[in-house]
Amino acid sequence: MASAAIFSSLRRRRSPSLEAFLAPVDLSDVALLETLAVVAGELVSSFSGRTMPFHRKNLRSLVRKIEVIFVLLEYLKDNGSKLPSTAILCCKELYLLLCRCKILLDYCSQSSKLWLLLQNHSISGHFHDLNQEISTLLDVLPVRELGFSDDVREQVELLRKQSRRAKVFIDGDDEALRLRFFSLLSDFEMGRIPNPVDLYGFFVQKLGIYDVRNFRSEIELLEEQIVNHDGDVEPTAMVLNGFVAVARYCRFLLFGFEDDEVEFGGRHKKSTKGLIIREIADTFITVPKDFCCPISLDLMTDPVIVSTGQTYDRVSIMRWIEEGHCTCPKTGQLLVHKRPVPNRALRNLIVQWCAAHGIPYDQLESSESCSDGFVAASASKAAIEANKATAGLLIEQLAHGSHGAKTVAAREIRFLAKTGKENRAYIAEAGAIPHLKTLLSSQNAVAQENSVTAMLNLSIYDKNKSRIIDEVGCLGSIVDVLRFGHTTEARENAAATLFSLSAVHDYKKRIAEEDGAVEALAGLLTEGTPRGKKDAVTALYNLSTHTDNCVRMLESGAVTALVAALGFEGVAEEAAAALALIVRQPIGATAVEKEEMAVAGLLGMMRCGTPRGKENAVAALLELCRSGGKVATERVLKTPALAGLLQTLLFTGTKRARRKAASLARVFQRCENGALHFGGLGIGYAFASNSAPSRDTHTSFAGDVTVQMSISVPVL
Repeated sequence: MASAAIFSSLRRRRSPSLEAFLAPVDLSDVALLETLAVVAGELVSSFSGRTMPFHRKNLRSLVRKIEVIFVLLEYLKDNGSKLPSTAILCCKELYLLLCRCKILLDYCSQSSKLWLLLQNHSISGHFHDLNQEISTLLDVLPVRELGFSDDVREQVELLRKQSRRAKVFIDGDDEALRLRFFSLLSDFEMGRIPNPVDLYGFFVQKLGIYDVRNFRSEIELLEEQIVNHDGDVEPTAMVLNGFVAVARYCRFLLFGFEDDEVEFGGRHKKSTKGLIIREIADTFITVPKDFCCPISLDLMTDPVIVSTGQTYDRVSIMRWIEEGHCTCPKTGQLLVHKRPVPNRALRNLIVQWCAAHGIPYDQLESSESCSDGFVAASASKAAIEANKATAGLLIEQLAHGSHGAKTVAAREIRFLAKTGKENRAYIAEAGAIPHLKTLLSSQNAVAQENSVTAMLNLSIYDKNKSRIIDEVGCLGSIVDVLRFGHTTEARENAAATLFSLSAVHDYKKRIAEEDGAVEALAGLLTEGTPRGKKDAVTALYNLSTHTDNCVRMLESGAVTALVAALGFEGVAEEAAAALALIVRQPIGATAVEKEEMAVAGLLGMMRCGTPRGKENAVAALLELCRSGGKVATERVLKTPALAGLLQTLLFTGTKRARRKAASLARVFQRCENGALHFGGLGIGYAFASNSAPSRDTHTSFAGDVTVQMSISVPVL
């Protein structure tokens, strides 16, 4: 049972040290006793005068027992006689026991108060386990052989009897307080917000959370507990989220919105705890990326595979198809058919993950419930209701609070909107978007960054996209942040917001027509950080899928930026895909053909890019030949390195890449001489008609084209 205490400590942010599991070896009797005396003395000095919020009697009892053990060790050390072998074994076991005591005492002193309250029974059991281990150790301790004095022997005997008779003790006041908190949770679940006086009495008077700093620390400790939570351990993550939501609501209800973490002038105060919260927000029961639908960005409940091999949630991809789209949202490829196939393997993995994290996936198996009924990861009724109440307080401050309160409210909305679709829905329904729009033009860098990031998080929910676009001036304000934002993160998040909004086809043209939007994206792609480049190129790719945006892409310099991006590994794939769409129109092909490094960059991707990058590169070259006329075609075909790259791609590329390469071969076939020779490589391709017989190697590419080739390999 003592191992359970160590197991509990593993769920904290720091694991127990190695000495908790290994007894000291190769120590003399004196050194062993000195080590034990130091450990016991540190425990006594650290915890004898400390006041714990809960388990006070259990703590005092354990510390008193350690004090007696310390007296025993001091006697043996002063006596200086040689220890018998049995006593040495007992001392080594005592070392492990003291380490386990330290783990439990540290755990109680450093954990969230609400968490300790919830674990009242379990932690009381851990104290009892340690009592039993002390009793067992004293039973085998050779008291007579050690030659204790009468008073020490009496203390050891008394300690042994007390430890043997000890029973699990659960403090009645602690238990009553635990039940009181569950009563408060029940009120939230029923939609009844408890009286502020009752909340003040519980959190301030009973738990001793006296100010904003203590509340923030309590919330962060709970969030850390959620991040490190094991799915098969009670309580579930859903219950813990209810704790966090209620604590967050009470923090703002009881202590207002002025926050000592925010400084005006665009800087954050340096605070270790303050830095933790952003990491918590990013890892807060994070759904694995592969489990999220690329369209909705939510956990998939009915994953299906489309003809391009990409997986989407059934509801999202069917809505996409019903809107008239005939391409894959992620790759831009044409959908050969519109019959999605269930991805049962991925669905089974999602079911297992949900079971491990306490998410009721089995209630959401029907397609109808997938649409709006999926409760986001780690949500619960209490958390939802408490978050709704918190959102009301936050939006009230956005509307009427001081500038400092508005900054804090925007930051909290930013974090709240990261945790699920329900939060995003009711935050927007409560009217947050107009107030966040106002903060986008704030001269305070912190306020602007938080407001644009909150807008990004809200835009993930499909219905909020229309709310943002329809809000007068909101799109223009987001573009202004992208162009003139005070911080790099604000500009990057503005670009990501445009990418999110451009997932709706009807909004792509509106975004492109917004003054300075495409120019700013092109600038971020050219000069931004790696993350900024990624946000910019994905937004430009989305915009390029709308045929009416081609002229704006050319006028804004986006083509030049996309060509330059072919040389950056993290964004080259998307840049090539965007260029492949732009060159489908003659005006776009002409512009790309004039870019000196365009063809060379695409060839570089065919040589060293990812499989998807190679697909996009050969597709861009094919479309360039088709739409760019004779000049563009000759420029592509005269490139010395193309022959070898094309040969490799025809045999080793993906299915789509082979299909595009074969189509490019047909372009060669239609050239004036019917056969082309690529100088400098010693490799010749002769493309005969599809019906002409030949004794040369004959390769067929999935019905796209039959390519006959004779290859002479040079001697190297």
